[in-house]
Amino acid sequence: MPKVDFDTLPATARVWVFGAAAPVVGAAADRLVDAVDAHLAQWRAHGMPLVCAREWKDDRFLAIGVDEAATGASGCSIDGMFRVLASIESELGTTITGGNTVFWRDASGGVVAADRPAFRAANSAGSVTADTHVFDLTVVNVGDWHTHFERPARDSWHSRLLK
Repeated sequence: MPKVDFDTLPATARVWVFGAAAPVVGAAADRLVDAVDAHLAQWRAHGMPLVCAREWKDDRFLAIGVDEAATGASGCSIDGMFRVLASIESELGTTITGGNTVFWRDASGGVVAADRPAFRAANSAGSVTADTHVFDLTVVNVGDWHTHFERPARDSWHSRLLK
């Protein structure tokens, strides 16, 4: 049973975080989660099943974790995960594997996705400040996913984009 509940992964488990450029809800979210679950159920590295899990959050963020203390993910196995996600992007109506998107919470608590110039413009306009909660897709382990994924911009690499 390689696929486990995300909350059972140790804090040191490796994590990859993907952000959808637009919200993924309803049937599209079900399709995404089903495709990821099917992949994780058979995910292997060098023939060995990976102890892995996923978490879907805020209709935008997919975290996939692997307990590398049990079995480490290989380059080929990681590429396979990316291929699965890229293959369903058109069905989702948004990108989830692309980079260079910045995510933050707006004043109403909704998640905003935009490129860096738009984030800087929102900062210049005053709608993004050092207190604005941002999402750090560069976290590398489950512990950081739980503690540093969403935090004030001042406490993240996003602070470099603020005036």
